[in-house]
Amino acid sequence: MISGKDIYKRYGSVEVLKGVSLTVNRGEVVSIAGPSGSGKSTLLHILGTLDNADRGEVWMNDTLLNSLKGKKLAEFRNRHIGFVFQFHHLLPEFSALENVCIPGWLAGRKKNEVRKEAAQLLEMLGLSARTGNKPNQLSGGEQQRVAVARALINKPDIIFADEPTGNLDTANARELHQLFFRLRDEFRQTFLIVTHNDELALQSDRILRMQDGRLVS
Repeated sequence: MISGKDIYKRYGSVEVLKGVSLTVNRGEVVSIAGPSGSGKSTLLHILGTLDNADRGEVWMNDTLLNSLKGKKLAEFRNRHIGFVFQFHHLLPEFSALENVCIPGWLAGRKKNEVRKEAAQLLEMLGLSARTGNKPNQLSGGEQQRVAVARALINKPDIIFADEPTGNLDTANARELHQLFFRLRDEFRQTFLIVTHNDELALQSDRILRMQDGRLVS
């Protein structure tokens, strides 16, 4: 479903990725684990089109993502890829519902249709009573669930999650783990997750381990 082939990336004199190849299949939850500085987040950002590889290819289904530029790349990313980061990056001036709607509105979808789907997602995630709240009125776990709803609003092929539980306490982290696997089981949602959380990694379908810019297992 998505694959990277011989991905290399250098920042200045530091070679961060040294020929990484991987494939993630539809409906899989795959974790990337490894020590800090091993290249996990860089790999995730390249696969998610947030950064460019120096060499190598990234494919999603039959589309070579390296060939997309500018507006076409932004449109593809918005429609096919969802992101959840350690810090939720919700816009503080907007309500939970509006934050979830934004990617749908950017995709040019009908505003009322997007609002309805956003409300349904927030209800599914246990936030139906919080739709009008702004981020500073939500707990950390609630903010992260809003971020997950936002990532889902355009029904992406894959969600990339970069340390999604890194800013949560144990209870909220466990709740977010359960949510990812529920989404996989009920909707065949695909996840690629960078994590230091062993509990989350061990629940994944596969763990890819990185060290010194290479996949070692």
